[in-house]
Amino acid sequence: MAKKSAVDKLLEEHQQLIHSENIKVISHVQRKDQHDDEWIINTIMLENIDVPFKYKRKKQYKSLTGQQVNITYYPDQESVAGFDIEIMKIVRLKIS
Repeated sequence: MAKKSAVDKLLEEHQQLIHSENIKVISHVQRKDQHDDEWIINTIMLENIDVPFKYKRKKQYKSLTGQQVNITYYPDQESVAGFDIEIMKIVRLKIS
């Protein structure tokens, strides 16, 4: 029997997770979390998708713009200026 990958285990344990592979990053912005100075909020936009994907890191990272990535994420909402907008929260990201 084949050994399950880390992604397979995540998807099995958390039914709401979605996994996509080899998606091109067209924009990557990093900024300090205004509520917690220890974290850097990363927002990426992916080719042919109109929803921002977000994740946090403790340190700044090289720009992912132009890279192909594999991501595991789930849909979420965020309130901006009193409006709820759809976002995707990334729980795992790897450069393809």
